[in-house]
Amino acid sequence: MDAVRCPACGELDDKVIDSRAASDGTAIRRRRECLGCGRRFTTFERVEEVPLVVRKRSEATEPFDRAKLVAGLASAAKNRPIDTDRLEAFAAELEEELRLAGPEVSSQQIGIAVLDWLRANDEVAYLRFASVYKGFEDLTDFEREVGLLAKSSDVEPPSLT
Repeated sequence: MDAVRCPACGELDDKVIDSRAASDGTAIRRRRECLGCGRRFTTFERVEEVPLVVRKRSEATEPFDRAKLVAGLASAAKNRPIDTDRLEAFAAELEEELRLAGPEVSSQQIGIAVLDWLRANDEVAYLRFASVYKGFEDLTDFEREVGLLAKSSDVEPPSLT
């Protein structure tokens, strides 16, 4: 690690007096003493996260935005029995899985993961999300998707007419 410059005198020589985890466990707090002037100061060490980038269908890239994901989920689950805490927990879990996969993910990977989760948790929210994600244009798109949903859950599809 590079030396830490004393905030009082600018000296690069110091010694660590105390190290402990910060209160939230995401950093290490170090208490240091400058060997030049004797002043004590505190530094923090944090893990530097590699930014997660999403490649869109248009080949453009943008940084992953968990708030945008949660907003899309909330829109699909509006007036449904899925609380915001569950949506946020899923978004955090998905972000962690995506980070483990690498620094760049496709919007299709995200969309498929969201569709799978919604299908398992709320079929109405699933249909709402699918209608936007898959670009439904008319009633036959909904009928086709309800039929596929019914086959996957072995339930008779409701009549839409």
